[in-house]
Amino acid sequence: MGVQVTESNTDFGPDLGEVFGPSHADGGPELVQLLTPEGERVEHPDFSFDLDDEAIKGFYRDMVLTRRIDTEATALQRHGELGIWAQLLGQEAAQIGSGRALAPQDFVFPTYREHGVAWCRDVDPLRLLGLFRGVDQGGWDPNDGNFGLYTIVIGAQTLHAVGYAMGMQRDGVVGTGDPERDAAVVAYFGDGASSQGDVNESFIFAASYNAPVVFFCQNNQWAISEPIERQSRIPLYQRALGFGFPGVRVDGNDVLACYAVTKAALQRAHEGSGPTFVEAYTYRMGAHTTTDDPTRYRLSEDLEHWKLKDPIARVHAYLTRNGLVDEAFFAEVEEEAERLGEHLRAGCKALPEPDPLSIFDHVYVDQTPELAAQKEGFAAYLASFEGHKEGAR
Repeated sequence: MGVQVTESNTDFGPDLGEVFGPSHADGGPELVQLLTPEGERVEHPDFSFDLDDEAIKGFYRDMVLTRRIDTEATALQRHGELGIWAQLLGQEAAQIGSGRALAPQDFVFPTYREHGVAWCRDVDPLRLLGLFRGVDQGGWDPNDGNFGLYTIVIGAQTLHAVGYAMGMQRDGVVGTGDPERDAAVVAYFGDGASSQGDVNESFIFAASYNAPVVFFCQNNQWAISEPIERQSRIPLYQRALGFGFPGVRVDGNDVLACYAVTKAALQRAHEGSGPTFVEAYTYRMGAHTTTDDPTRYRLSEDLEHWKLKDPIARVHAYLTRNGLVDEAFFAEVEEEAERLGEHLRAGCKALPEPDPLSIFDHVYVDQTPELAAQKEGFAAYLASFEGHKEGAR
């Protein structure tokens, strides 16, 4: 199937096009940073953080609670309550910053690690645990928070995202000038997924149709055990220019910069200027999943180096050094984290087993005759076991 390249692909838009365009590949500022690891605010020529300190306090709370979700889920897996868990330790700023930049009408296509983005979209963390516990058959309503189902097939969600974004264009909710109506899509993936054919195909279609999609790559530098230097000869964000849309690299441990860059990229998409590639340069401080042992393939000193760039610690430093909070604030956040941990521990074990027939209920909005027949046949099959049990008695 061929695609037609439209003239609009080569137009990155007015000011934002220049910000996201070739300047970043031609000697311009490579890494967007607005908050240093020491907690100092810095300026950037192209991006700025337009929220107040109350918002930064909210970001701190979000990141602490997201890390607690991660910690509790890892412990639950170690105790046999979850089959597996994909950790996000160290990537909280990338997820909270980008997640809080979303408008209510925007739609998210995650991988299997976007627990912080799910938190921003008001998805109950227990829903996430249900997937990894095996008691949720993946049938939640995507309209609940405009947050799609976790995707295990690496990179597949980027094609889904572009298709959904093209649907938004046809629904007339792009480029209207109404900020409460204009919508876009964010596709999350990692540096390893950027090597997948699906992801590169999604770039082609997004550029060809000028789709309102933000490709948000969390470059945590390890595709399981494969380092990023074996995957790409150039910084990942520079790949975008070869497909015909702009890219930018942001400090993925800087929640302020992640918010500002994602907000600008979404604005481009909302106004009809097309896709943007955002590379959040971060580090996976935990394991790829709870079945992984990262000590077998990476150096401990690298981990120690990145601990000094901890995304939560730098916001903590900013808040304290500027006298914006007192110890009571941090205590309240920790108390809330404790309550969240209790909720997850008790709630996970109480999750009910699914009805086997419920797998048929969320395939189509209107059930087809073929699916209804399948459901009826499966119900009869299950009933035959009940009959066998009764006869055995």
